[in-house]
Amino acid sequence: MKYVIIGNSAAAIGAVQGIRETDKEGGITIITDEPHHTYSRPLISYWLEGKVADDKMYYRDKDFYKDNNVEVLYSRRAEKIGKTSVTLDGGEKVKYDKLLVATGSKPFVPPMKGLDKVKNQFTFMTWDSAKAIKKKVKKNTKVLIIGAGLIGLKAAEALYHLNADITVVDLADRILPSILDVRAGEIMQKHIESKGTKFILNASVEEFSASSAKLTNGETVDFDILIVAVGVRPNTELVSEAGGKVDRGIITDDTQQTTIKNVYAAGDCTVSHDCSSGTDKILALLPNAFMQGEIAGKNMAGNEAHYQNAIPMNAIGFYGLHIITAGSYDGEEFVEEDAQKEQYKKLVFKDGLLKGFILMGDVARAGIYTSMIKERIPLDNVDVELLKDRPQMMMFGRQRRLEKLGGITVKE
Repeated sequence: MKYVIIGNSAAAIGAVQGIRETDKEGGITIITDEPHHTYSRPLISYWLEGKVADDKMYYRDKDFYKDNNVEVLYSRRAEKIGKTSVTLDGGEKVKYDKLLVATGSKPFVPPMKGLDKVKNQFTFMTWDSAKAIKKKVKKNTKVLIIGAGLIGLKAAEALYHLNADITVVDLADRILPSILDVRAGEIMQKHIESKGTKFILNASVEEFSASSAKLTNGETVDFDILIVAVGVRPNTELVSEAGGKVDRGIITDDTQQTTIKNVYAAGDCTVSHDCSSGTDKILALLPNAFMQGEIAGKNMAGNEAHYQNAIPMNAIGFYGLHIITAGSYDGEEFVEEDAQKEQYKKLVFKDGLLKGFILMGDVARAGIYTSMIKERIPLDNVDVELLKDRPQMMMFGRQRRLEKLGGITVKE
């Protein structure tokens, strides 16, 4: 059996492990357009600030591919998917029996007038982009970041530790709108501003010159470096051009099979089913990518496995203030906050279930909330007041406690 994987991040690693659980001998070839051994993309901001050394960036140790008998084609681009082969840049073809597309996503750079005049412009999604930025940053370097989402603010945090002068511009009226509600966003924004980072919201760039940006609100921001972090787009072209179904992301079933025979897909390039909201969406999360890849690998090797119970989830910190969010925010809300301590808790209930939460500052018991959402544990099985105040195992009934602690099922 010949397995080919396009991509070299979390989904690819999951697939290798999934394949090797069943098939120890089949050939595995990985195609990647980057020159690096598999690394953890969420660590690039910590690398930029100097918190993580080069040798700690890797997602698996240097012998992982050798130990799993994997051939890696570095700095090669997959150009076309055929029925039995993948065509690379240069025309070389790599044959496959089973193919996994784990191509992730790419930065979205919207058309902005004068952007072509800016020499020192960067995105912030790869280790190489972080390396390029690091070469240009010195103390008091003026950095303009377009985008107050997850990527933009992780770039800002890293540059803060390098003593840069940072301004963040966003068209939205608040920061981190994809994961925080209005109040949580206010607390986080105030925290970040206290460190010296400036925000200009409800504004976009009207026009760039070589080293300044004229904004739609009339302000002008001078900069030495520009980082564009307004969002990402899934890399779906290979599958769509091969005739596979794509709707924002690549469409798969819960075995990660695409609509093309023998072709699977996993990770940020795919659409997942969010069990907390009952909707289909792209869940660009490293754990999600790994698990999807592992499920794909198992099915590619002849096992039957299904990926279910996916939910949006983020565990992240900005300038030392930590947040964990998960699930859907559509429902009845329980909110508790202590602004002085920069602590915020929001639980969302609907249809007799916990559907989502936001925790800021005190995030110690997020695991219990996450488990309740994924396992769809009915609220009538728990002490709801204890759940709101200080969740612990004792809030569950005796049978559920035994099941969670030891997989024991008893009759009450």
